Amino acid sequence: MKRSLTISTVVLLLAVTPVHAATTINVDAIANSSSGGVGAVTGVNLTNGQIFTVSTSLTDLWTSGQLPRWSNANGLISNLTATGIDESGLPAGTLIGQNFGAWTQDGLSAPFGALVGRIGGISQLLGANFAGPAWNTGALTLFYWDSNAGDNGGSISVDVSAVPEPSAWAHLILGFASIGAALRRRGVVGSSLALATP
Repeated sequence: MKRSLTISTVVLLLAVTPVHAATTINVDAIANSSSGGVGAVTGVNLTNGQIFTVSTSLTDLWTSGQLPRWSNANGLISNLTATGIDESGLPAGTLIGQNFGAWTQDGLSAPFGALVGRIGGISQLLGANFAGPAWNTGALTLFYWDSNAGDNGGSISVDVSAVPEPSAWAHLILGFASIGAALRRRGVVGSSLALATP
C-alpha cells in the first residue's frame, strides 16, 4: 500500500511540474510574416525573466522575394552563396542573399528575413540561436520579419524550449525530499520490527 502511494506521489509530482521539452515549430515566410501573416504558435508560455532557447540550422533557408533575398533565421545581413543543394535550387557559388538593412515595425528594428519572437505584444530579434530571459509574460509566437509578405517563400524549422522557473524546481526538490524522508522512515520502522521479532 505504502509503495503504491509513493509511486503515485512521484507520478503526480512529475505531472504537475511544468518541465518543457524542446518543441519543434515550422515557421513559414508567408503565413508567419510580420507584415501580413500571423505568428507561428509555439505552445510555450513564458513569464518575464524565465530562460528559454530558440535554435535553427544555419543551412535552413527562406526568402523575401527575388534574388538575392535568401537568408537563414539571422536575416539578410551579409552575402550568402548557394551550395548547390540548398532550398534556392541554384548552382553552387550563385549569390542568393545580401545585406538589405533593417525593417522597423511595432517598435523593433531587425534585419529583413530574421526570426523574431513576440511575447505579450512585445517583439524581439531571436535570429538563428537565442538563449536568454523572456522580456515579457505570455505566449511566445514566431515571425518572419519583413515589409511585404506577398513575395516571400520557404520555411524554417525552429526548436524552442523553456527552462522551468525556480519555483517549479523548488517544488520538485521538495517533493523528492518528502518522498525520500517517507522511504527512510519506512526503512527504520521495518528494521525495528525485524529486530523485535523472535
